[in-house]
Amino acid sequence: MLIGVPKEIKNHEYRVGLTPAAVKEFVTHGHQVIVQKDAGTSIGFTDDQYEAAGASISHDADSIFAKAEMIVKVKEPQPNECKMLSKGQTLYTYLHLAPDPTQTELLVASGATCIAYETVTDARNGLPLLAPMSEVAGRMSIQAGAHYLEKAHGGSGTLLGGVPGVAPGKVLIVGGGVVGTNAAKMALGLGADVTIVDRSLTRLRELDDIFRGQVKTVFSTVDAIEYYSAKADLVVGAVLIPGAAAPKLLTAEHIRSMKEGSVIVDVAIDQGGCFETARATTHQDPVYVVDGVVHYCVANMPGGVARTSTMALNNATLPFGLALANKGPKKAMLDDVHLLNGLNVHEGKVTYKAVVDALGEKLGLTYTDARTALGA
Repeated sequence: MLIGVPKEIKNHEYRVGLTPAAVKEFVTHGHQVIVQKDAGTSIGFTDDQYEAAGASISHDADSIFAKAEMIVKVKEPQPNECKMLSKGQTLYTYLHLAPDPTQTELLVASGATCIAYETVTDARNGLPLLAPMSEVAGRMSIQAGAHYLEKAHGGSGTLLGGVPGVAPGKVLIVGGGVVGTNAAKMALGLGADVTIVDRSLTRLRELDDIFRGQVKTVFSTVDAIEYYSAKADLVVGAVLIPGAAAPKLLTAEHIRSMKEGSVIVDVAIDQGGCFETARATTHQDPVYVVDGVVHYCVANMPGGVARTSTMALNNATLPFGLALANKGPKKAMLDDVHLLNGLNVHEGKVTYKAVVDALGEKLGLTYTDARTALGA
């Protein structure tokens, strides 16, 4: 198979779909790889390294999209990239379609086979291709929150860890999954007063064991979110419904009740955000203020630590990518239900129900079962 790796073009996105080490794996398995010039240069992966791994270098994205049978990216394709896709091509990347009608419409029109990292599953009901970036984003959420709590950056001037004689800052984490757990680890490491709310009692018990009682675990209700958000210096939104738009758990009223100079970090912004006042921002312009509360809602947070993120992502995506190349997309997906769960769009059909639930009425979409769409 001919695999293409274009340079990412989203604002301040420095990650790359394949590392030189991953390219070498594909080449070793008999595949060809084309990488766009300087696709990984900014994070230390030079064109010479890609060529040494067996890739050829293309000077522009157009030729990659025109030739490649499978396009491997990191972030969702931008409109001009969507328009370069065609029937018979496979796109393998993050998509986050539910809150993005424009991208959904363009991918449906392209006729391409579009596999979303964020909906591929595993035997433990986990999301193995989302987990590495969730780990990164969870850890970054505390780093970003602590930064914007500084007075010079619009915050209240609170040090999360406090000092002897001064109480630590209070952190509320909404959601106890991968993002929430990693956020809690970082916040606890700084010495903050940490509370996690979640609707799963089983998960709350697990978190209580993980943190040995050092983190407060609270069952998530409207009342609990209202109470703890009003006291918090930093709130992290860490809620995920796979492939679907995130629920708005922190309302505009909750935001108005928060302390002046407090900070919210919405890690769920890729799926539309779990705070009612959230709107996507960029690394170039990461924050805005609503009712005295600093909002950090960067839609590609892990791109801020692009080298670490790229290597972590490749560790997870490579086995599935090799299966797609070695067997061909159709057979690879029909052989592996977890990879099949990643199929969101195929030849004009939407094959992920949560996307149709979110956008079906607006775009006139209907749901087609993935196996049916593949002709199984």
